[in-house]
Parts: sequence; structure tokens; C-alpha cells
Amino acid sequence: MPASILSLSVLDSADLTSYVRQTVTKLLLGELDKLRHDPEQLEFAEKRAVNAHERVNHARRLRDSYALGTTERDEADRLLVDVKSLQSLLDAVIVACTSSRGI
Repeated sequence: MPASILSLSVLDSADLTSYVRQTVTKLLLGELDKLRHDPEQLEFAEKRAVNAHERVNHARRLRDSYALGTTERDEADRLLVDVKSLQSLLDAVIVACTSSRGI
């Protein structure tokens, strides 16, 4: 399994704390410069980005289904932040890949 797929699947884990997820995200961003010249990375990120946008919308709807001040709402807020973080990472990969290729 390519490292990029493995790394992103790690971010999907519900068992990660926000701190660990942020650390993994920072490490992935650090590797971004190495990957941005690879067309396969761009294709991978573009395919995953569509799914990430859908996940953000789903997480937002889930969060909005809970009443303010409840434990469920707080947990759903944290999930939404994490999903948005993954989407931002994928968007950053796309921008880096396309800007390095003059697209």
C-alpha cells in the first residue's frame, strides 16, 4: 500500500486523539514537497478530495442533529474539525501538485 494511502487511512481512525491527528497531519504536510512532483499523488488526492467534501457535509449534518450543549454535540463538533482537517490536507496536496506543474 502506498505511504500516502496508509497515512490518510490513519487519519480516518476514530481512535486518534486530536493531538495525534494534528501531529500526523503536520508530518504529512512536511512530506508534501517530496510528493508534489508525482502525477499519481495528484490523482490520488483529487479522488479522495471528493469523498472528503462529502464527509465534511455528513459530519456537519450529524453535528447539527444534536442539541447544543450535549455530549453528543461536543463529540460531533470534534469529528467535524477532524474531517475538515483531512479535507484541508487533501486540498493542500492538490494545490501543491498543480502549482508545481504550472496547472
